[in-house]
Amino acid sequence: MRRIALALILVAGCSSTPEKRPGGYYKDDGPPDKGVNVASIADAVPRVEALHRYANRPYEAMGNKYEPLTRVGTYKQRGTASWYGKRFHGNPTSSGEKYDMYKMSAAHPILPIPSYARVTNLANGRSVVVRVNDRGPFHAGRAIDLSYAAAYRLGYTAQGSAQVEIEQIVPRGAPLALQ
Repeated sequence: MRRIALALILVAGCSSTPEKRPGGYYKDDGPPDKGVNVASIADAVPRVEALHRYANRPYEAMGNKYEPLTRVGTYKQRGTASWYGKRFHGNPTSSGEKYDMYKMSAAHPILPIPSYARVTNLANGRSVVVRVNDRGPFHAGRAIDLSYAAAYRLGYTAQGSAQVEIEQIVPRGAPLALQ
């Protein structure tokens, strides 16, 4: 039963696409309501956390097989970042936590859950630190999906995507394998 629930979470998690409708955001997944100072949201603070027992198992999504890393370690990648916002706000992530578009979080197909990464927008040099707590993106050519807050701080919410560098952060004393 747990495997079925995890499979449903993995397929549901983070499957938005950054393509926009003319004059708007994809499926109305636009900016938050007024009153939230997104620019002031702080980076995630890396800390030692036990790796999630189920979210780091091999899985299949949209016809592709993925084998998540089961160790926190050196990892670097360049690719396209997209973002997900209010359309997914409050829904469960692959870790079972509720997605919060106002936190510095991310979805990645293979980085350990939970783990931390520095994401740098290659066009403007801005960087943020995010906590990886979800799986995705599952569309070809995408490397990572960031929360609305992280994408806003990197300066690409209006464009929908950006070229980024992703570098995993290893907190001192981090667990090196699944527990």
